[in-house]
Amino acid sequence: MPDYLRRRLLMAMALSPLLPVLRSQAAQSVDISRIITLEWLPTELLMALGVAPMGAAELHNYQLWVGEPKLPASTVDVGLRTEPNLELMIQMKPSLILYSSGYGPSRDKIASIAPSHGFPFSDENGKPLTMARKSLMQLGELIGREPQAEAHLAGYDAYVAAAKTRLASRVNRPLLLMTLLDTRHALVFGKGSLFLEVMETLGIENAWQGETNFWGSAVIGIERLITMDDVDVLCFDHGDSGITQQVTSSALWLAMPFVRKNRFQRVPQVWFYGGTLSAMRFCRMLDSALGAK
Repeated sequence: MPDYLRRRLLMAMALSPLLPVLRSQAAQSVDISRIITLEWLPTELLMALGVAPMGAAELHNYQLWVGEPKLPASTVDVGLRTEPNLELMIQMKPSLILYSSGYGPSRDKIASIAPSHGFPFSDENGKPLTMARKSLMQLGELIGREPQAEAHLAGYDAYVAAAKTRLASRVNRPLLLMTLLDTRHALVFGKGSLFLEVMETLGIENAWQGETNFWGSAVIGIERLITMDDVDVLCFDHGDSGITQQVTSSALWLAMPFVRKNRFQRVPQVWFYGGTLSAMRFCRMLDSALGAK
C-alpha cells in the first residue's frame, strides 16, 4: 500500500471514535426553535421529528396543497419557495436553513445566511419515499433527534401495515390519482411518484402507465382520461372548486367511463412530493375513500 494511502487510512481509523462526538457537537449547535424551511418536503421532515419551523415558505399555498401537518400560527412566511425573502431571513437569524436540493435559490445564497442542508426528492431508482426515510434519519442526526426519527419510521411501518390489512378486501381495480390544474389540464401520477411507492406496498395497481417526469407526475389534457375505463379515480382538492365545477359539468367529462360508472371521487389535498407524513395521510385518504369498495 502506498505511504499516502496508509497515512489516510490510519488518520481515518484514529478519527472514527470521535465521529459520534463530532455529530453530537454539531447537533448541539442547532437551536431547533430557529430553523427555517424553504420547501414543503423539509418542512414535513422537520415536523415528523416533532419540531415546528420558525419560518416556512408560501404558507397560504401550503394550506391549499399540503394541509397537514398543521403549522403553528406563529410560523413566519418567508416568501416564495422559488424566491424567498432573503432580507427577512437574515433578520430572523436562523440557526439552520433546510431546503430541497435543486429547487429555489442557490445553495451559496442560502449558506451566506446560516448553516444549511438540502434534501433530494428522490433517489437514483425513482423511489421518493425511500429517499424521504433516509433524509429523515439524516435530519434527525443533524439536529439531535435520531430517537424521534427511528420512532417515527417504526410508527409509519406499523401504520402502513395496518392500512394494507384494511384495504385487502377492496376489489382489485386499478386506481388513477389526479388533480385538476385548469379546465383543460390534469396532473396524474405514476412511475417515480411517492404515491406509487405507497400503492406498491399496499398492493394497489396504479392506473396511469403513461409518461411521467422526475417527480413521478405528468400534465395531460383532460381528454386523455376518456381511455380510463375499469378504474377508480381519486381527484385531490386544492381549493379549486370553481375549476372542478366547470370540468365536471362538461359533456366530455360526463362521457368519461369512470364518471358514468360512479367511480370518481374528490378527496382532500395530500402533498404529492412529500415524505412519510404525506404517505400516511394518503393511506388515511385511501381507507376513507375506498375501504372495501
